[in-house]
Order: sequence, then C-alpha cells, then structure tokens
Amino acid sequence: MSSEKVKTESNELPENMQKVTLAIVFIDIINSTKFVQRHGAKTAAAWFQAHDKLARSLVYKHNGREIDRSDGFMLSFYNLGEALSFALAYQDTIPKKTPFDSRVGIHWTQIIEVHQEDKYTSVGAKSVELEGIGKATAARCMSICQAKQVLLTRQAYLKLKSLLNLNAYIKKETRFALVGLYKFKGVAEPQQIYAAGNSIEVLQPPPSTEKVKRIGGAKKIKSRARDRKIYEWIVWFNWRGGIVSLAMILFILWPTMFDPDVRLHSGFQEYFWWTDYITEFFAKMNNHIKHISEFIVKHYIEEK
Repeated sequence: MSSEKVKTESNELPENMQKVTLAIVFIDIINSTKFVQRHGAKTAAAWFQAHDKLARSLVYKHNGREIDRSDGFMLSFYNLGEALSFALAYQDTIPKKTPFDSRVGIHWTQIIEVHQEDKYTSVGAKSVELEGIGKATAARCMSICQAKQVLLTRQAYLKLKSLLNLNAYIKKETRFALVGLYKFKGVAEPQQIYAAGNSIEVLQPPPSTEKVKRIGGAKKIKSRARDRKIYEWIVWFNWRGGIVSLAMILFILWPTMFDPDVRLHSGFQEYFWWTDYITEFFAKMNNHIKHISEFIVKHYIEEK
C-alpha cells in the first residue's frame, strides 16, 4: 500500500461524521446559580422552562438547531445571517419577559458534525454533537460578553459583511463595532472581537476574564450622530459649545468688566470690582517684563 493511499484513508471520516461550515451560537444565563439559591429549585425550574420555551421558539423561527443545553444553549445555524438575527431577537425580547440577563457569542467555523446512533440517543445521548477548536472559540467569545450583549469573532464578522442580503437579517439601526483584541486560553492566535446591537450600551468593550485577556482596542465605543437621542445631543452641544459660549460671553462682557469708565456708567461696578485687581496684576507683570527686556537689550545685545 502506497504512502499516498494511507494518507487518504487516514483523512477519511467515519460514516456518522462530516465536516461542515456553520455558525456556533452560545447562550449563557448570567448568575443562574445565584437565582436558584435565592428563589429555590421549584421557582427557578419554572422560570428556566419559560426561558427555554421562548428561546426554542426563536431557534425554530430562525432555522437553528439545538446542540446542547445547560445554563443556556449551544446552537448551530447553517445560515450566519439567521444566527445573528436570532441572537439580536433573543436579546431584544427574552430579557423583557424573564428575570434573566444573558450573553451571546457567535463564531463561524468549519467543524466536525457527529451524528450519534439511535441506541445511544435512546439512553440520553445528543443526536448531534460538534467537535473542533471552533466550539472552544465560540464559548470563549461568549464568556466575555456583558449582559444583553452579542459578540462575534472576526471570522463571523467578515462572513456577515460578505453577505449581499445582510440587511434582510438585521434592523436599520443595528450597528457593528470592533471592541478589541483578545487572547483566548487554549486558542493560539489572538482574536478580534466585534459587538452587534441596536444601542450604544451593548457595543461597549468587555473587560478581561479568567480565561480571556484583553490586549488592545478602544476603551469606549462612541455613538454616531444619527444614533444620538435628544438628551445626548444636548450633552454634545453643551460640551463642544461650552468653550465657544464662554468666549462669546467674555467678548461681550470684556469692556464692562475691565474698563472702569464703562463699568461705572453701566452700573456693574459693584459686581466686577474685583477686575481692578486683575488689571493691576497684569499691568505690574507687563512692567516687569518690559524692564527685563530693556536690561537684556542694553547689557547683552547692544554690547555685542
């Protein structure tokens, strides 16, 4: 048997396995253990079931597939646009209907899909499992999420941007932002991580965690002009217009403040009496500078 034939046979997968390219989506309910401790198993179980029912309805609607469940879900989508649409819909609706905040991570990768035999699924095994480093990358991406946040790996972001019909899956106000460069434990290369969302609050860079280290990126994502709300415009104008407004006020009040004759006839003498001390101080400083300049000219420049 030739070495080429041996290599070919070793690369072949068993019949129940196949390489596929898909989106892996991890969802994690934040502080789920504390919720059980605080409210008891019965109440927690009822709320978890309500959450899972809502989540599974969205999975079905967006043509996803449930791979595993724990304190959240591991899902897969063959269509990345539908994966993002699901994640945004999940964060927009389910936290409002349940007492939970969740985080969502999305990764686009090639992975091995394992289909288990019926004899194993009959005793509780999952019908489909995913194997590969892409699963760990998706999990790490999710682990740094903040509440109500959706994060994407660079692979997922680039794939999304290549979709010609991306607007069919997202709202008009949906925005993407590069939130930083992160080093995942167990993953060789650092990952650029992006956030997707419909508000500036969910686009902010997450900090480092125990298994993920932030090694670069902007400290804060700023809102765009078209995304600003009325109160944000007020703050924006106040901040940037403050210097201009101060300059205009000083220009108008300057004669009233620093000209004694104008101040006397305008009736503002009692308010701006203190400006005389400022004027006197600068006059003295000007005389000192004048004397120093004359001394330098006389003793150093003229002698040369």
